[in-house]
Amino acid sequence: MVNMNAFEEYADGLIEKYKIPGTAIGFAHNGRTIYEKGFGYRNIEKKLPVTMDTVFGIASVTKSFTCMAIMQLQEQGRLSVHDPVMKYLPEFSTPADATEKMTIHHFMTHTAGLPPLPSLIYAKKRSLDRDPSAKDYPGLKIEQDDTRGPIDTYEQLMEFIAGLEFELLGEPGTQFSYSNDSYALLGTIVQRVSGISFEQFVKENILEPCGMEHTCFEIEELGDYENITSLYAARESDHGIEVYEAPVWWESPSMRGAGALKSTVNDMLKYAEIIRNKGKVGEKQILTEESVHQMITPYIECSPGRFYGYGFMITPEYHGATLVEHGGNLKAIASQLCIIPEKGFTGMILTNLAGVPAVTIMSGALNDLEDRPVEATPFSAEKQVLTMEKLKEYEGTYKSNEGMSLTITVKEGELDFMSQGSSFPINCVGEDLFLAIVNDQKELIRFVRDESGSIERIAYHMRQFPKVK
Repeated sequence: MVNMNAFEEYADGLIEKYKIPGTAIGFAHNGRTIYEKGFGYRNIEKKLPVTMDTVFGIASVTKSFTCMAIMQLQEQGRLSVHDPVMKYLPEFSTPADATEKMTIHHFMTHTAGLPPLPSLIYAKKRSLDRDPSAKDYPGLKIEQDDTRGPIDTYEQLMEFIAGLEFELLGEPGTQFSYSNDSYALLGTIVQRVSGISFEQFVKENILEPCGMEHTCFEIEELGDYENITSLYAARESDHGIEVYEAPVWWESPSMRGAGALKSTVNDMLKYAEIIRNKGKVGEKQILTEESVHQMITPYIECSPGRFYGYGFMITPEYHGATLVEHGGNLKAIASQLCIIPEKGFTGMILTNLAGVPAVTIMSGALNDLEDRPVEATPFSAEKQVLTMEKLKEYEGTYKSNEGMSLTITVKEGELDFMSQGSSFPINCVGEDLFLAIVNDQKELIRFVRDESGSIERIAYHMRQFPKVK
């Protein structure tokens, strides 16, 4: 096992600052575990420790499994990633003529042109309605007078999308905007093409062959297995942030392809071997080498220097190597999977609280692992000074249909960014490009102009959404 004292001191500081109850992190090199550490507890009250076999949610890290299922079906000759989605989803429609041009590849790369939509809230509605902690989830606003029912099936999801009014962000293939809906519909395609449920296909073709014994879509599948984290939420109190147990798992049967798996660090390190080892886990070939190559090809830039493949984000210039990664964030979940193929490294971090800097903790670990200062970043961002006239162009309110609202104003000669009740300055680091530090995580903010040169949208948190005033 490698010594990572600098990382552990750094992680302890962030874990204490954000009051993360439990964190599990592990690394392997060429398939052999070289570091593992459980911080805190899977259950605070009972003082149950976190181990590499503790089950946590992985949220959007699930998206790579969904793409892997699509690639397996392509290998079997049952579909092509360049097929139009309407070949398998004839009832799918949007308020635009471009729907018929959308392909499976566009869904996999978040480039179909779909803006953020409110579907996920309704897909989780049954869970939200019985979870008192939902009111404390960052950015989630549940309108009490909204009478729309839950979205339980793929067919209801497509009907819901067809009934919405929205404009596409651009022609399919031209604009990146993170889309949970696209991934839910990829799960629909897997189910329709394979003839079995999406969940069963993933279980039989990925989880079981990889030996991922403690990975599942529904926690009940684990039977009497006890090494499962309790779930936690956070709220403001008179004494600052209070973390409390919030036991309801949020389920969304119609959108499981977007982020529903639960897993462990040990299981996820087995899974990461598929990408590191050119499709092979142990003696089992899960994907062909060509399919792996397609999954980690940087198809479209999602933020400067960072690209999206199939269910993975790719940074081609990460301290002299390629970083393949994906994170997840949902109630009681902040997770991050990473692979550096050229160096043979794989890593996974899992936590049991949402909105905490799991990505920053993972970056610190990678830095220590490769003898860099723990706070090193792969890019430099020199602050640029803008005129007041230029700053005023960016002012406005930007609103996402997923529930996020951002207000940009000029304060004391700088742009001030307000979201979810928090306000902080953002610094210009390029043309229409700004850097924010949100909960100790670096976020790039890009302003998008229309043909006349006016600001019409903002690209933030991997999504594009419009200026509303």
